[in-house]
Amino acid sequence: MLTPEQIDRLVEGRDADPFATLGVHPADPDSGKTGFTACVLLPDAVSVSAQTLDGKPVGELALIHPAGLFEGKVKIRKRQPLRYEAQYADGGTYATIDPYGFGPVLGPMDDYYFAEGSHKRLFEKLGAHPMEHEGIAGTHFAVWAPNARRVSVVGDFNRWDGRRGAMRHRQDAGVWEIFLPEVGIGQPYKFEIVGPDGVVLPLKADPFAFRSELRPSTASIVNGPPAHIWGDANHRDYWQKADARRQPISIYEVHAGSWQRDGNGDFLHWDALAERLIPYVVGMGFTHIEFLPISEFPYDPSWGYQTLGLYAPTARFGDPAGFARFVDGAHRAGIGVLLDWVPAHFPTDEHGLARFDGTALYEHADPRKGFQPDWNTAIYNFGRREVAEYLTNNALFWAERYHVDGLRVDAVASMLYLDYSRKPGEWIPNDHGGRENVEAVAFLQGMNKALYADSPGVMTIAEESTSWPQVSAPVHQGGLGFGFKWNMGFMHDTLRYLAREPVHRQHHHDDITFGLLYAFSENFVLALSHDEVVHGKSSLLHKMAGDDWQKFATLRAYYAFMWGYPGKKLLFMGQEFAQRAEWSEQRALDWNLVDHAPHHGVQMLVGDLNRLYRSRPALHARDCEAEGFEWVLVDGAADSVFAWQRRAPGHKPIVVISHFTPVLRHGYRMRLPVGGRWREILNSDACEYGGSGAGNMGVVEADESGWANITIPPFGTLMLELDY
Repeated sequence: MLTPEQIDRLVEGRDADPFATLGVHPADPDSGKTGFTACVLLPDAVSVSAQTLDGKPVGELALIHPAGLFEGKVKIRKRQPLRYEAQYADGGTYATIDPYGFGPVLGPMDDYYFAEGSHKRLFEKLGAHPMEHEGIAGTHFAVWAPNARRVSVVGDFNRWDGRRGAMRHRQDAGVWEIFLPEVGIGQPYKFEIVGPDGVVLPLKADPFAFRSELRPSTASIVNGPPAHIWGDANHRDYWQKADARRQPISIYEVHAGSWQRDGNGDFLHWDALAERLIPYVVGMGFTHIEFLPISEFPYDPSWGYQTLGLYAPTARFGDPAGFARFVDGAHRAGIGVLLDWVPAHFPTDEHGLARFDGTALYEHADPRKGFQPDWNTAIYNFGRREVAEYLTNNALFWAERYHVDGLRVDAVASMLYLDYSRKPGEWIPNDHGGRENVEAVAFLQGMNKALYADSPGVMTIAEESTSWPQVSAPVHQGGLGFGFKWNMGFMHDTLRYLAREPVHRQHHHDDITFGLLYAFSENFVLALSHDEVVHGKSSLLHKMAGDDWQKFATLRAYYAFMWGYPGKKLLFMGQEFAQRAEWSEQRALDWNLVDHAPHHGVQMLVGDLNRLYRSRPALHARDCEAEGFEWVLVDGAADSVFAWQRRAPGHKPIVVISHFTPVLRHGYRMRLPVGGRWREILNSDACEYGGSGAGNMGVVEADESGWANITIPPFGTLMLELDY
């Protein structure tokens, strides 16, 4: 018989070890006699009978507490799970299999590797996993909450009553687990956690949930691995064997909620998005789609950068299987899929990670290290093994479960510097007295090592805005281990230059030339991202100086300049057709603009640039190496003219000439790298792009010393390929 203290703990939801009292137990373990008793908590029930799982009656249980606690002897020969049939006052009957009759699913090696911080398949262990356990179908739940007094999994299956779903505590790892029979895919659930002070916290979503409810609802949903038969072996095999630095990489950055909308103005689900977006990207010649964060997040205007469900594709665009179909469809069409990934910080919504078990578990307790004032968010405690492990496993998860081709890691600078956006006295120096966050450095290095080791062909890209050295260098050489880094300097310098009136540009020539001093210090991606076309910054078109004609011509010249400049390419959606308005997540892009010739011309140019970039190794094979670049004209400040050569071993060289004044320059004297016939393979001022059509009739002839007279159009970029 249970003691009064045990009874009180059970009915009040304070029992930290429910498996010691609930379920089937020897009736008198100290006497040596056989026989078993069963105990179950079923609030509001008036009577309970026990059966074996094959339906054999084994006893009636007595009500020992009015809260619905029943106990009694059962006629069984060995300890086993039982099925309880409960009668309620309204005449209803409810049958349930006792979860406290099942043994644990996790093993001691899981505890060991988790506590050590070296578990590489946590997403197969923690969270909710439909399975068959001890011959019964159900779902196994596990969650890390080491400082909790009690953790329960709650849902419709137990009337959201935390007293009924109390979990087994694996103290060595701080993990709680339980197998709930007959709970299957599609069931919403949360965790009810009693903190170390005995206070019941607001219900928490599962940090490892594979699926979530659509906002504003916040429950997690039981979901298995994507039920999808993949057909992307050729795509993955190609990238596993490729050196990404020497491949053409041209990225189309997309906010999935506002690229296009359906006829009612609602979000497109993944299948509809695939039908429209993938063919468009193929037709435009891009190599990759990069999505702004698609992990579950509570607040639309955050664009996904304040994520709470790192393991769940957001419900805004359908179920997780739909996202798997999208990735597979993109791969079959030859398009890679990259995800924005946010390990720098997380929002403090009460159903999320903040003070998850009543303590600062995922975040630093000290706000000088644990709070990000820029975004009003919490900062992960990168120095805690379990937290670094949680994030590293998430990177591995997206690559393994959804076959994503890479992660663009957001806000890396905010992770690297302890004083990021902080005044003196608002931050804590590291153990060496410096401002570097050595814990974040170790995490980023460990994450990159794990991802590149376990997922060949996957790339990581850092959004890092400072001069931190060796961001894209291997860890064994002292680097952070990223594959690429966004070139923020290129974007800032060139846009500043083009915002100036053309007459003043000659005095700021080094805004363009300076970038080549460091262009090969990292593996760079040239990014014209969403950040440049929001919050009063205007669209790229309206960043260009001058009237409408000058804006369009300059933008075309700039794009051709960028595609000829060393580095991989990224362009945010809408800018490929010169979107006029700033981007807003609340509406679709202004696709009607494509019907107008100037916008259509820009779109055609971007498509041609992508195809040229992909087909000419001189433009991509040495993007990250200095031997692929050489100035042809670096001192043309008076005319705002720049010229350089791009080259790759065994391939024809290409000369890029960019000009940023409204003057048409006939017979411009320039010395090309070698004499001979140079074919004009691109002219941003061509009539079909909306330009004036000034050019060289397709050919430039250089004498044996390389000197040539070239027609350079106003606000124009030319690409000349040596024609042997």
